[in-house]
Amino acid sequence: MSENYIGGFHAVMAALEDGAVKPFEILLSDSRQDERARRLLAAANAAAVPVRQVSKSDIDMRAPELRHQGVLALIPERELLGEDALEAPASPERIFLALDGVQDPHNLGACLRTAEAVGATAVIIPKDRAAGLSPVVLKAAAGAAERVPLIAVTNLTRTLEQLKERGYWVTGLAGEATESLFDVDLTGPLVLVMGAEGAGMRRLTRETCDRLVKIPMLGKTESLNVSVAAAVCLYEAFRQRQPGGKRR
Repeated sequence: MSENYIGGFHAVMAALEDGAVKPFEILLSDSRQDERARRLLAAANAAAVPVRQVSKSDIDMRAPELRHQGVLALIPERELLGEDALEAPASPERIFLALDGVQDPHNLGACLRTAEAVGATAVIIPKDRAAGLSPVVLKAAAGAAERVPLIAVTNLTRTLEQLKERGYWVTGLAGEATESLFDVDLTGPLVLVMGAEGAGMRRLTRETCDRLVKIPMLGKTESLNVSVAAAVCLYEAFRQRQPGGKRR
């Protein structure tokens, strides 16, 4: 089995406490003698995961692209889920977040983090021309990638059509939309679709949506970062699903 790695205390603790597959080994900087390091050592001991204390430069060389905070966990390379993970019947509490070609791993990680926070069913991404699971994504997700499914599909448009046939309402975010996010009903089986950085949704994806909405903005900013926009949309759907939270 090939290996990957995750860095940062949040992500490594999540892998120890919540991950379906535990790390093979944890590398901990010998300069970390603080309370966070002691909690991690205790969690690793409880999970029977070996911890090897090494120099910070050793961790830097293994993961030069990560802000690892002096901790790195070696984990089995995680395979993305496929289309068969979407076959369950629609039910009112289910929310999918679909990302149409998001390429920045930090944005994908942040979207996973918000999706997990609001209890989203899963995040859907295309297999090609989009960010996938990587150490940077896992670090940005701060443990959420261990808790929310990430589903990679061959054809996002076809997947959205299939979800519509199963009873989901597909809502896309687009700057040219006339309806406000805050004026539409986001309860019931829902797919929220976000476009790529800069380019937005592809034409076929946009045409597949049941409706397009926009986030109202009073300032001069033309658009929000995709992960920020996803957070706004997910939390509006979350708010509407709370007791007394339906749209006005």
